[in-house]
Amino acid sequence: MGKDDIDIIERENCFRGFYRLDRIKLRHRQFAGNMGPQLTRELFVRHDAVCVLPYDPLRDEVVLIEQFRVGAMDKSANPWLLELVAGLIDKDEEPEEVARREAIEEADLPLTSLWPITQYYPSPGGSDERVHLFVGRCSSEDAGGVHGLPEEGEDIRVQVMPLADALAAVRDGRIDNAASIIALQWLALNREEVRGMWS
Repeated sequence: MGKDDIDIIERENCFRGFYRLDRIKLRHRQFAGNMGPQLTRELFVRHDAVCVLPYDPLRDEVVLIEQFRVGAMDKSANPWLLELVAGLIDKDEEPEEVARREAIEEADLPLTSLWPITQYYPSPGGSDERVHLFVGRCSSEDAGGVHGLPEEGEDIRVQVMPLADALAAVRDGRIDNAASIIALQWLALNREEVRGMWS
């Protein structure tokens, strides 16, 4: 099936701010072949995102950032999350450009190479956001400090850790966001190939 199997009856914009919320009335073809009943769904419309895991293949270390996240405020004892460097594609930019720009803004960290991991929908039941996920080659030797754009309210602490410690933080739940888990597990599976290419 494809887009021709969806009948949009009405699309209404309910809210427009930094993000947008649309209410959509639609029908779609069912697996039996017929068109299903009319459904009403709210769709969180947002820019696509880029997430990059900075990795030093010589030291076998990753660079993560820690910052406050409002989405974790009500359901987490600590809403300061360990995450990847990330940003939204909100201009006419390629994902690789966003990855390099955000690494400088959030971690003062130049990336010398990018390795595409995958693209995925983090929550397709209610959002159209698509994430472009990368590993970025860096030197972690001098990484650290607090960075971010003050005009955007960013207060971002950089943390360097051995890959083994980051994977342990995934196992014990200290790292609990999808992009970080996916990127770290991918790197664990592909570590030897990445180190071979980048060392």
